[in-house]
Amino acid sequence: MPATIAIVEDEIAIAENYRDALRRSGYTVNLYSSRPTALEAFQQRLPDLAVIDVGLGAEVEGGFELCRELRAMAPSLPILFLTARDSELDIISGLRLGADDYLTKDISLPHMQARINALLRRVSVLKDQSGDSETLTQGDLDLDISRLHCHWRGEHVDLTVTEFWIVHALAKRPGHVKSRSQLMEAARVVLDDNTITSHVKRIRRKFQALDGDFNAIGTAYGMGYRWQV
Repeated sequence: MPATIAIVEDEIAIAENYRDALRRSGYTVNLYSSRPTALEAFQQRLPDLAVIDVGLGAEVEGGFELCRELRAMAPSLPILFLTARDSELDIISGLRLGADDYLTKDISLPHMQARINALLRRVSVLKDQSGDSETLTQGDLDLDISRLHCHWRGEHVDLTVTEFWIVHALAKRPGHVKSRSQLMEAARVVLDDNTITSHVKRIRRKFQALDGDFNAIGTAYGMGYRWQV
């Protein structure tokens, strides 16, 4: 069964262009022009991946609000922003809300499809492993790789798919520095260095919300990050 992609975009011509390109690649695509209509549909049935614009009609930041609502409904659902807004503040805001990727509309259709394919491949890998019970324990950290669950000192940490794989890559070899490109490869997605940095900052905040003394993710300046034991 083909993956279902939801596109939430208020400019119909742009949305239809994306839809046609993705349908040619074999995906099922549903279009929504506003946050309320998309949210109503998601409450009935979740897509396999959501592509969201930031500005939706009269709601200047409707996409951000929808991302927040959707992430609360489905912590591991791949969410990708595709928008004309390219300021660093907007990018950081999108990632802080739990998006897995943030693209601007000047991106080519093949490049956009490659990013979508990468996100969906990660979900496919997880489904293929769903019968396994592979886990990773590193001190106070427990990762259930087959279910994409993360616990710190027994408490659940809500990580997105991208965040989970970054934590896994670091914790798998404690003390070893992972460059941003290595973390990008581990997360199975194409991101730039600044985006990886934003993800790591967000991961730290999630752990620190549970444990104010959390310092397991160290920075190797100019090189990358390491899991500190």
